[in-house]
Amino acid sequence: MVKKNTLGRGLDSLLGVSLEASDNVQSVELLNVSDLEPGIYQPRAQMDNKSLQELAESIKEHGIIQPILVRKKKDHSYEIIAGERRWRASQLAGLTEIPAIIREISDEDALAIGLIENIQRQNLNPIEEAQGLLRLKEEFGLTHEKIASAVGRSRSSITNTMRLLNLPEEIQGYLIENKLDMGHARAIITLPVMKQLDLAHKAVKRGWSVREIEKRVNRIGVTQTKKIKDIETQKLEEQLSDYFGIKVDLRENSKLGSGVLSFSFTSYDELDQLLLKMHFKNNNKNF
Repeated sequence: MVKKNTLGRGLDSLLGVSLEASDNVQSVELLNVSDLEPGIYQPRAQMDNKSLQELAESIKEHGIIQPILVRKKKDHSYEIIAGERRWRASQLAGLTEIPAIIREISDEDALAIGLIENIQRQNLNPIEEAQGLLRLKEEFGLTHEKIASAVGRSRSSITNTMRLLNLPEEIQGYLIENKLDMGHARAIITLPVMKQLDLAHKAVKRGWSVREIEKRVNRIGVTQTKKIKDIETQKLEEQLSDYFGIKVDLRENSKLGSGVLSFSFTSYDELDQLLLKMHFKNNNKNF
């Protein structure tokens, strides 16, 4: 029996999809590596050759410990849903067959499995991870809380990771190339764009540590800069503004779990409309 793991629990809480044995799961089979194809929903844009070679050496010594997950295609080949690195490393190790679980899986579930497997195993660079989380949010309509539960992270971790997509493309490139890490990005993300670029360039050129870039940010006076709102907050503001028909501003303090919700009206007619939406009867004749 396949041992239930974190990935299975995450998928089960997200979509009701589990890697546990069920009516749709066949027993583990040995498949020819040439009959397998990479999954079309693989979130990884690149795979590190060195780590693949290390995995290949491990496979030579210990074999494939965990079967890959596949689904059958109409041409009788198989599409890899989870385990592409193991498949590629197996070929480097000279294997001709690989153990696999064959399952009927929808396109939506294939996307979720591929994303969550890579996120939980930390196989993605920060930008690939942020893009994967955003896809889970937009393509499945999931909240940050639901995603956090599925991948075993805190809500704030999900939000902060997705905020990386607000950074300029050049800085995102540094993260993809491993020239900067999440700590560097978190330190500069609240700064104006030009300051972000300036510090990022210097950090890469001079090899600054996260602590060093944090010192530089503090000297700039980051507390006086306007904090960039996360994607979820911005969308909620837009939804509230559309509903009430006036500008709505939402500011939150994630550390304290508090915040301020304010409304801006340009006429008493707009104020009356707001009060009506709130089902509040205005008895003040001055308004």
